[in-house]
Amino acid sequence: MKGALLVNLGSPDSPEPKDVKKYLGEFLMDERVIDIPLVARTALVKGIILNTRPKASAAAYKKIWWDEGSPLIVLSERLKDKVQEETSLPVALAMRYGSMTIKKGLQELVDKGCDEVFLIPLYPQFAMATTETILVLAEELREEFFPNLKIDSLPPFYNNPDYISILANSIKNELKGKDYEYLLFSYHGVPERHIKKSDVTQSHCKIDGSCCATPSKAHEFCYRHQCLEVTRLVAEYLELKPDTYSTSFQSRLGFDPWLQPYTDRTIERLGKKGIKTMAIATPAFVSDCLETLEEIAMEGEEIFHEMGGKEFTTIPCLNTNKDWVTFLANKINNWSKNGVEA
Repeated sequence: MKGALLVNLGSPDSPEPKDVKKYLGEFLMDERVIDIPLVARTALVKGIILNTRPKASAAAYKKIWWDEGSPLIVLSERLKDKVQEETSLPVALAMRYGSMTIKKGLQELVDKGCDEVFLIPLYPQFAMATTETILVLAEELREEFFPNLKIDSLPPFYNNPDYISILANSIKNELKGKDYEYLLFSYHGVPERHIKKSDVTQSHCKIDGSCCATPSKAHEFCYRHQCLEVTRLVAEYLELKPDTYSTSFQSRLGFDPWLQPYTDRTIERLGKKGIKTMAIATPAFVSDCLETLEEIAMEGEEIFHEMGGKEFTTIPCLNTNKDWVTFLANKINNWSKNGVEA
């Protein structure tokens, strides 16, 4: 019997500092998130970050927390329920970090009789800290707890024409009837070293402004290329003029160089430049979460207004968009019939 497991990032159990600290500890100790030697990572995370950041992060979570719980969890559960309505295969939901573990998700499907699972990382683009860490953990769990289980996974779908049209139309519909001068595509940032570590050619990625536009096998695992490609394809679909949109990266941590340009500084620059009305989309996320609801919709808007901007529109993630639901259901149904697509 076959089943599907949707996997998103995760969330603290509550916006209280103790729960946020527990969640951040698990998240930041992942060697694919902070990819430095264990001793140094432990000193950084447990010695510094977990003694300073949980209180501030908890305050941020409290700003966006819903009565039903974490927006990311609630929206992911709604998505799972909607997808279930469009497929006869059992569908479960898990998170890479937090109490809704991948092990629990796999166990739920196994308990329903599944011996084959289609793992769907809810990330359009590949990254060490998202897709890769999910796939690696799932395989470790399979070997240790579910040796008779077969697991296939959905490849990154950043350039899938159906996905691009769904994303582009969601942006178009949200901006219908609204005046805006500039559209910013903001993606979650990663350290530059992650890009070079993911380069299967060990030579292509230079992060120099040209390598992402030069065809290479490296692009299969290059987060930067895949983000830029989403922007390019959506802009092409929407027929945007070159000087009315751009790409930026948010949520950096520490002092090492991360992908640039940074979103907060880009918003500041646009305001100083005299842009009065702007919109911002966040295509690295499929469900609204702390990074979209607080960092962009609250902090980003505040920066824009401080720089003289007037209208700041945050475009919601796909969440439970009907076409997005159908896209995922079709992937599951096609896998059930034909196996994993190339």
